[in-house]
Amino acid sequence: MSSSPILRIIDANLNRLAEGLRVLEEAARMLLDNADLTSRLKTLRHDLIRGDTAFNLSLLNARDSIGDVGVELQVPGENPEKNLQTILVANARRAQESLRVLEDLAKLPELAGKMSSDDFKKARFELYSIEQELVQSLTRRERRNIIRGLYVILDTQVLNGRSHLEAAAKLIQAGVKVIQLRDKTTPKKQLMPLALDLQVMCRKNNVLFIINDYLDVALAVNADGLHIGQEDLPVVEARRLLPLDKILGCSVVTVEEAQDAEREGADYIAVGAVYPTGSKGDIEVVGIERLRLIRSVIHVPLVAIGGINQSKVHETIDAGADSLCVISAVLLAQDMAGAARQIIEEIEANK
Repeated sequence: MSSSPILRIIDANLNRLAEGLRVLEEAARMLLDNADLTSRLKTLRHDLIRGDTAFNLSLLNARDSIGDVGVELQVPGENPEKNLQTILVANARRAQESLRVLEDLAKLPELAGKMSSDDFKKARFELYSIEQELVQSLTRRERRNIIRGLYVILDTQVLNGRSHLEAAAKLIQAGVKVIQLRDKTTPKKQLMPLALDLQVMCRKNNVLFIINDYLDVALAVNADGLHIGQEDLPVVEARRLLPLDKILGCSVVTVEEAQDAEREGADYIAVGAVYPTGSKGDIEVVGIERLRLIRSVIHVPLVAIGGINQSKVHETIDAGADSLCVISAVLLAQDMAGAARQIIEEIEANK
């Protein structure tokens, strides 16, 4: 059997490993409602922490929590401020470091039959993947939760030659939190630099930047998400191709389309046109009652679009919309920022 100091190291790292895995497991279960990640973390914790009774007793006998010189140590410059991402990463790293210590110590001859170095190594690489999925899933959840308030589509045809960047700057100044770039006419090669500039501006100001239709452009500029319609790439395929941290929106007109989109992985549902609109020709007007009905059957954020202006805010929010998406009501206003601000204030007043 190994010496007491070695047992102390093993005991400390098994405790640290269990603590880190438990934090990650609770996040997967309670924050993300992710059954797969929860199960994988629970399995890791159970498989790695258990051992034979005699060996566990020897670890307990070697423990010296009071005399541990590391108890009072503080890391110089450590930032006490935490957010969910840093907490998850810190606990993942704590568990990974413990696994590496245990992996190496398990190779000692006196520990043969008590611990498996290969098991710890396998678990360490599994945890690298779990950490990535957890952080990406949390980022996606946080982005999905931003789909609230005013959502503006920068439509190139509606802007009619005016600067996208100047328009975006005015909208951000007004308090818009979600901006989508929609351009059906510009070749993608020319669209890319514009999309990248908008992405940088939005990221700098903590505004979600969504690309309409073009998955390749969204991926190339590292946009926060993609928005698709019924005639575009299927939701299930778009979700599969998008990184886990990116959000996916889908336009629908029927209850069945909304339910299908949510089931296949859409992070928010856009319903419209709720009211008559001139932004798109030959578009079906679904009406406020359809919006209300879709709200009753889906659980992801609901975005209302089509013919919405300041006078429609109360009725649309009352029907269950989490976010109101506009184009002409803001882009064609003489004072773009002022028009956006008025709608935002009306939304706030009707929450």
